[in-house]
Amino acid sequence: MIRIGCLAGVLLLASSVARAQDVPGIELCTHESRMDRRTGCLQSNVDYLQKLITKNAADTQQKLNAAASEISALKAAVANLQAAVAGLQASVDKLQAAAKKPDAPASKPDAK
Repeated sequence: MIRIGCLAGVLLLASSVARAQDVPGIELCTHESRMDRRTGCLQSNVDYLQKLITKNAADTQQKLNAAASEISALKAAVANLQAAVAGLQASVDKLQAAAKKPDAPASKPDAK
């Protein structure tokens, strides 16, 4: 019974080690003694880094495109607000000009 448990533990440990090698990432290639294995390890690292760079470049481009469209929308909103402020300023100027203009008929007292 104890041997079965030990055997299961060894198999579980061996399978986790085998699975860890399938996980993409940077590997330490200096421990490989055979040149073909070291070359394969280095090529695997290069492939992983190229994929990572490509993915990061695509993500960054997508973020830049989103930021550019947001900037365009904000510029349009600012232009609309500037036009609204200009219209309001024109209305205020007209009201101030009308308030300063003396009303001739209403301000003259009756001479009779």
